[in-house]
Amino acid sequence: MVTISNDSSVKDNRRVYSPISLRGTDCKINSQVSLAGLTSFRVGGPAEWYVAPRSMEALQASFAWADSEGLSVTLLGAGSNLLVSDRGLSGLVVGTRYLKQVNFNPETGQVTAGAGESIPRLAWLAAKRGWKGLEWAVGIPGSVGGAVVMNAGAHRGCTADILVNARVLSPGGKMEILTPQELEYRYRTSVLQGGDRLVTEATFQLQPGFDRSQVMAETNDHFSQRRTTQPYHLPSCGSVFRNPGPKTAGWFIEQAGLKGYQIGGAQVAQRHANFILNCGSATANDIFQVIRHVQQQVEQRWSLLLEPEVRILGEFPF
Repeated sequence: MVTISNDSSVKDNRRVYSPISLRGTDCKINSQVSLAGLTSFRVGGPAEWYVAPRSMEALQASFAWADSEGLSVTLLGAGSNLLVSDRGLSGLVVGTRYLKQVNFNPETGQVTAGAGESIPRLAWLAAKRGWKGLEWAVGIPGSVGGAVVMNAGAHRGCTADILVNARVLSPGGKMEILTPQELEYRYRTSVLQGGDRLVTEATFQLQPGFDRSQVMAETNDHFSQRRTTQPYHLPSCGSVFRNPGPKTAGWFIEQAGLKGYQIGGAQVAQRHANFILNCGSATANDIFQVIRHVQQQVEQRWSLLLEPEVRILGEFPF
């Protein structure tokens, strides 16, 4: 079990322990690590335990440690599609931000990237090589791992269209290679959503051999379109609700007169109604209450319950 060192202190009524070194790695597990700076909303309490492995060996050792301690595991990629409770998260939070290896194979037209690699950066890297297939992803905030889990998409393209396979690690240490069929992809979700298996890397099938300047121009067009129609000047998670179709979630929210609606420091964006912004002083609960209010107002008017696209983690007051 965890050994409490003599220099432990009390912070916010929680024990802060000395870092735990994982044997055979250069990786340390830390306690009471604030998650606010690791999410795009810039809100959220501390992780009971947090680790950010830089290698597969360290990642597997982290899972093994959590299993030996009987702790739950929460996966944190780029933190762009998460709302973490102000109370924080119990168990071990595993950050993939350092798993960023990228390999382009010109013989197969495939690119393999670590789960922590930024999906927009990967799109730009592909465009600079004249490889098509990722232009749609350039404006999506988030990581490769997150894109695989939630079947991220935009501009009529999505992860399921180009994924060859994903390497996945289970809490017990078992490594699996899953195809899109095995991931059971649907709109903005997969069999991994809400589970405890971790995407470690993914391979995508792209189309090499195109004119570099043409692919760069197409990618830049997608980037510019998102920047001019969506608010990126304040912290947010991107789109909050899944589009129910054929009308978008933003259309329902706007028609309900909710643009600009605000609780505390959380506000429904004026530029795009499916965004909720942290105006500088928002708490996670402020954002959560705005989400609930939007759902209630839309449901009252159209008998339609908007389903959150953002993952809501931890305990929230109702």
